[in-house]
Amino acid sequence: MADTGVVEALLLGLEKAEDGVDSLELSSSLGVEHQVVVGAVKSLQSVGEVISAEQRSSKHWQLTEEGVEISELGSHEARVFECIPVEGLLQSELMKLPFGKIGFTKAMSNKWIRVDKTSEGGPLIFRSVQTIVDQVREKLLNVLNGKDAELEEKEKSELKKRRLLSEVTVKSYWITKGSSFSTTITKQETELTPEMIVSGNWKDNKFKPYNFEAMGVPLDCGHLHPLMKVRTQFRQIFLEMGFTEMPTNNFIESSFWNFDSLFQPQQHPARDQHDTFFLSDPALTLDFPQDYLQRVKKVHTEGGFGSQGYKYEWKVEEAQKNILRTHTTAVSARMLYKLAQQKFTPVKYFSIDRVFRNETLDATHLAEFHQIEGVVADYDLTLGDLMGVLHQFFTKLGLEKWVEVGNSGVFRPEMLLPMGLPEDVSVIAWGLSLERPTMIKYGINNIRELVGHKVNLQMVYDGPICRLDT
Repeated sequence: MADTGVVEALLLGLEKAEDGVDSLELSSSLGVEHQVVVGAVKSLQSVGEVISAEQRSSKHWQLTEEGVEISELGSHEARVFECIPVEGLLQSELMKLPFGKIGFTKAMSNKWIRVDKTSEGGPLIFRSVQTIVDQVREKLLNVLNGKDAELEEKEKSELKKRRLLSEVTVKSYWITKGSSFSTTITKQETELTPEMIVSGNWKDNKFKPYNFEAMGVPLDCGHLHPLMKVRTQFRQIFLEMGFTEMPTNNFIESSFWNFDSLFQPQQHPARDQHDTFFLSDPALTLDFPQDYLQRVKKVHTEGGFGSQGYKYEWKVEEAQKNILRTHTTAVSARMLYKLAQQKFTPVKYFSIDRVFRNETLDATHLAEFHQIEGVVADYDLTLGDLMGVLHQFFTKLGLEKWVEVGNSGVFRPEMLLPMGLPEDVSVIAWGLSLERPTMIKYGINNIRELVGHKVNLQMVYDGPICRLDT
């Protein structure tokens, strides 16, 4: 809020002035900071055409902090001259003074002092003249008193070089009377109220002009979608835990990688058209690693690796059918197979991407959603390792209450060993969804403990406790 006294003084000054008032001169005459006068100008401008203010810029010279000190105490060279007694002063003692070094150089240049280097105690400094004129201080005093115009440009440049003087740009206002000038300010109304209309007061009130050039309220736009925010949070958690993101840009997948490689039988209900979208063009995939395909076929039909298999006639025609992937575990299967084709090293993978289900649409179900999946492959992993990873993962997520949060477990050997992974390598995995309150189900047929018994994949989280119900 502007100073009322300054506002009144400004208006009275304008009333007496023939042409106008300079804001710098007004601040000087009132003994206030220039910014206080600027505040008064802005305040008067806000109430209408009371005043007109033209901004001006001017350059002038002002003393630096060191320049102010010299204007009060004298220049360095003058102070050096004054401190030298008749019998002389040791140069070493002079250099201990704060102004000694600079003052000695300038005083020698002015030939005010001389040095006797033959003295036994060290160089002695004596005065060379009886009196001096401190022109540096006189010039600075002229600037301080507003008489900088009396200085030549060369003199100003020299003082500036010594960092005693600086040139500054000052912005001020030339203030004149406006079309509605008055020494009495009446507050302008900013809105027309029902009471004004009823009473008729609006006819006598002065209203503030509407500013059509003013900026409106910034639009609240450009936000990330909530799912994108949650996805970013999950991704950051995985990266902090040392996981590597899997490539998931293939929405179209063959039934082989989506189902068969996961040891899911071909007559499983999830492979029915009521649950899966099948493609008509291209309808089939023909390119598979044949040796791996034969091992998958064998473990389905005959068993192996400690399993009796499903004992049915496995058909490659079913495996060739193209679908919209029903889970990102198909990507995990491809990555694990790729890992098995080289010297094994422990890995931690994750993915967050879209999957598709042929489901009835309702308020909580769509034909597509996002699956979050974590996979860890290492030697001799157990459910204890899975629980530890899940504890860390969901702690970072910030879950604190009893809720159903996801499905998890250990991949079956019937899935891993046909790929070519070593027998002592285990793979733990878990999954959840961005959209659904419950987690994505991996399918109980392709996950079990390595000891052979099947597990309930529901994982319950309670504060620091994670458990798998068996």
